[in-house]
Amino acid sequence: MVSRNIVVAVGLATALLIPGPQAGAQSLETRENEVYRMIDLPTPPGVQFEAGGLLFLPPDTLACSTRIGEIWIGTGVLGDHPNPKWTLFASGLHEVLSLAIRDGWVYAVQRGEVTRLKDTNGDGRADIVETVCDAWGISGDYHEYIFGSKFDREGFQWIVLTLTGSFSSDSSLRGWCVRVSPDGKMIPTATGIRSPGGIGFNAAGDCFYTDNQGPWNGACKLNWLKPGSFAGHPIGFKWFDDPLTKNIIAATGMKKPVEPKSGGRMYEEAKRIPELMLPAVYFPYQKMGQSASGIACDLSKGKFGPFQEQIFVGEQTHSTVMRAYLEKVDEKYQGACFPFRQGFGSGNLGEEFASDGSLFSFGTDRGWGARGGKPFSLQRLVWTGKNPFEILAMNARPDGFELTFTQPVNAESAAKPASYTMGSFIYIYQSSYGSPEVDQTTPIIKEARVSADKLKVRLVIDGLVEGHIHELHVPGVRSAGGETLLHDSAYYTLNKIPAH
Repeated sequence: MVSRNIVVAVGLATALLIPGPQAGAQSLETRENEVYRMIDLPTPPGVQFEAGGLLFLPPDTLACSTRIGEIWIGTGVLGDHPNPKWTLFASGLHEVLSLAIRDGWVYAVQRGEVTRLKDTNGDGRADIVETVCDAWGISGDYHEYIFGSKFDREGFQWIVLTLTGSFSSDSSLRGWCVRVSPDGKMIPTATGIRSPGGIGFNAAGDCFYTDNQGPWNGACKLNWLKPGSFAGHPIGFKWFDDPLTKNIIAATGMKKPVEPKSGGRMYEEAKRIPELMLPAVYFPYQKMGQSASGIACDLSKGKFGPFQEQIFVGEQTHSTVMRAYLEKVDEKYQGACFPFRQGFGSGNLGEEFASDGSLFSFGTDRGWGARGGKPFSLQRLVWTGKNPFEILAMNARPDGFELTFTQPVNAESAAKPASYTMGSFIYIYQSSYGSPEVDQTTPIIKEARVSADKLKVRLVIDGLVEGHIHELHVPGVRSAGGETLLHDSAYYTLNKIPAH
């Protein structure tokens, strides 16, 4: 079994025989800010700077694309008191939600195509604009968003094409992931997509995307885009047989999956449909958010704190950033999500790490609104150097879970099964919109074994349920210094109980 990272967390406190938080304890947002300081960046005055994509151009120059079809480039975006100088690089594009760079060209993923742009005379404005690939349909419906990745190790860009509507789509290859080759050819790669919010790679180079609750999606999720896989929404199956697209799909070797049955459970349908890729991580609806968005993997080698190689996911409606820890079991991904940071000014959409290890988040409230309250925002999270007391990782074991902490635990508190609570549930896999939590169970935590170094706790559990989300709360565990967890919740998507 190979481990990779994804994580999220929440905070509660219960009384134990050791000191708990005192009256007047700091709020969660205050505690978060002591570890990850949030810095607001001024945006171009008078500009509707609604979030699209983010891209760093060397040396530490930030390109921001907007939903109104512009690309701005800012210098001076780092530091404690940034005062960026903004230059309009391009305009007149169509809702640019993602950016990438290769060989001096900026690649803009807009609704109808992938476009590349270059400034050849040095005036700061793109003077060459070229179509790279436009081999998919577009109707003008507001819902036809497109998100694109950075370039993978072979030079391909991965594109996820949102359906025209939640229940139907007549624009070609909507509901698909395609790859665009270095020479501009389009390669159908995976189907079953509904409404993506972001796309990116983990540390191993595998591509993931976020999808949002709706038909055939009980809750928001993080999915592995394994070539040839089916992510769950069958409306895109029509393009296997359409005269315009069937030959290019057939050339990939992909076969049309069996139609899923509405009203069951995705875990059971995956036994019948081998192409069906179970979500690597569910983000339980409302508990974690309502609109999962951009993806950024921490490759900063410790500059962003203890969460190296974990995936950070934006949340548009709740104006937060979530954390995810992934591992592979039987060659497929699963893992846990945890809350990470709240209090952003608008609905987070684009996430990007800078060379100094800080995380930039680009927000908008257009469309669905956002708790942050502002129409748009550009903000930066900087690690203060303080090591937070958090659940670093959650790994599935044959008889339960193993938790790894960022600090040594107080062994007395961590060894008590009563310091932990767990429930499990899943969603209905159905053609109607969303799903309540169903099939709830209460696994029993029998033992909590603390490791010699006090950084790990092995939870021995009766009643693990394969195919369920396991909701863990850890209100009773303290650090060796008596500190409560900054976030004490985790949600593990247990697609497979490991054999070893």
